[in-house]
Amino acid sequence: MSYVLPLHRNSADTAAEHHFFRFEDDFMEDGIRCIPMVVRFKLDACGIKLKLNEWSKLTAEERTILTEMDCSTEISLKAYRNFLQQLVFTHTGSKATDLPVDENPAWSNKYALPGMLQEKLAEFGWRISLQQWQLLSDLQRFVLLKLCRPGHENRNFPRAVKEFDLIH
Repeated sequence: MSYVLPLHRNSADTAAEHHFFRFEDDFMEDGIRCIPMVVRFKLDACGIKLKLNEWSKLTAEERTILTEMDCSTEISLKAYRNFLQQLVFTHTGSKATDLPVDENPAWSNKYALPGMLQEKLAEFGWRISLQQWQLLSDLQRFVLLKLCRPGHENRNFPRAVKEFDLIH
């Protein structure tokens, strides 16, 4: 089972499903050489782990399609998964790696700031309010949690926090 990415976004949500963030600019050139956050969001939703070497074998056009494809209904999410599976098989001869889908991802809880996020913010001497968390889009909350995970290169975390106007 997978979760459907929200069809309706709150009024503060300026990030369309195919949105690239400014902190991703350094790898948007050359045909989107790294997997953008919006695609990572969709991968988590459809239950596929896409490796960077698989991504790099896709054409620029295929990467753009994966960025722009809708995932707001069960049908569109299934179509995304099927399309991606076919692309991976076509380019690698192997099946795409399945990823367990979290039915209640931490980013979807607007009523509590995840401890992992609070800890990462504290490393920089920052705090955000619950209201700030609630005003973020689902994609923005997803991004913050992805960027603050242990073992993840956290270079973009401060850039994302600033881009989302959480600190000044």
